[in-house]
Order: sequence, then structure tokens, then C-alpha cells
Amino acid sequence: MPRRTHRPQAIRLGEQPHRRRSSAREPEGAGVTASDSGRRADPALALVTDAARLRGRDLAAVVAEAVAGGVNVVQLRERELPHDELVALGCRVRDAIAGRALLFVNGDVAAAVEVGADGVHFPESMASDAAPTGSLLVSRAVHGVEAAVAAQRAGADLIQLGTVFETRSHPGVPALGVDGVREVCERAGAPVIAIGGITAANAAEVMAAGAAGVAVIGAILDAKDPRAAAAELRAALAV
Repeated sequence: MPRRTHRPQAIRLGEQPHRRRSSAREPEGAGVTASDSGRRADPALALVTDAARLRGRDLAAVVAEAVAGGVNVVQLRERELPHDELVALGCRVRDAIAGRALLFVNGDVAAAVEVGADGVHFPESMASDAAPTGSLLVSRAVHGVEAAVAAQRAGADLIQLGTVFETRSHPGVPALGVDGVREVCERAGAPVIAIGGITAANAAEVMAAGAAGVAVIGAILDAKDPRAAAAELRAALAV
């Protein structure tokens, strides 16, 4: 697969030249990093989905509330779903987002294309060249400096770095801490989204270490009010 041209300063909602969506659904508002115009885009606030944590609540409805509160990236990570069910859920989530956030599908390029998503997210263990990604943005999970540099060289548009702080979703995994985030951000060469134990209380220090944004699971999905939880995180990123 040919190496993608990296555009670390062009990942901004409504300004990607190769988006699959029609202009009628182009997102408006916040972006992931600074745009080519020199304006500073809002930091990324990414929600990684896990429907099993919702205790019967509808995932698409929770996503809609989170986006209304300030989430501008949604990563659909429902790894147990068969392809057809993932696509059906992805379409519902896409409609719930209503053009207000980027949508990434975890690990399934074909599903991302069928859903009309903006991108695909690859776990570190999955080869990103397993299937052509075409015009999709590519996000890659990494857990250290060497993997981050390799991901950028392979053409990743975004790097998701974890685990930053201890988290129940990855018990026993050593935490990188803020210093680990800083080291990766200094060397990665692509926007870094920090994940793992991120809360409104520690998000600002992660941003100060150079992250382009943060990704969360429980901080929003476990909240009684996903919109309020997202708004609190969004405010913390602005500090």
C-alpha cells in the first residue's frame, strides 16, 4: 500500500479534502489540531464506545448527548459485534452525530466505508496495511515512543497513546504518566490523543504535556449525564 501523505496541520472538522461525506453532512465547528490557516482548532475530545457499560441505555442516544456536550471525535469500538450488526449500529451512531464530530470505526475498514465514517482506528496489534484505507483518515493505537514514530512513518493521521493513567479497562497495564505523554508528543510527528484514566481533573496536565486531545470511555459512558460529563471535560481541555 502506498504511504499516505501525512497532514498534521490539516485534520480539522469541515476541512479534510478527502472526506467521504457529502457536503450536506459536513461537520461544522471544532477540529483536532491547528489548521493550515493558522487558526487554532479546539482540542480533540474523543469518546470511545463500549455499549456493555451503558446498562441498557441506547448507545446512539448517549453518543448524541456526548457530542452535544463537546465531544468532537467518536470511535466506534464494539469488537464483539458481527460485521453486519456493526454497520447497522455505525449508521445509527453516524446519524446521531449529525455531522458534528468525526467518526472512526475500530479495525474494520469495510464497515467504516459502508457506514460512511471519516476514518478507521487500528489497535497496535493490527496491521494498518491489512486492507486499503482509501480516503479514510487513519488512527493508530500505540503504547510508546517507538510505536508512535513507526505509526507516523506509516502514514497515521492520528496517534492514540495509552495507557496514560491506571484504568479499569486495562487492569495491570503500566501507566505512562504525563512524562510518557510528553516524550511521545515530542517525537511522534503526528497529533497525539491521550487515553487511559483521563478525567476532567487530569486532562489539563495531559494537554500541557503536548497532547492534541484526549480520549475517554468511562468518564462519559459511566456518567449519569453524558452531556454534562462531556462539557466538563471540554472545559478542562480549554484551561
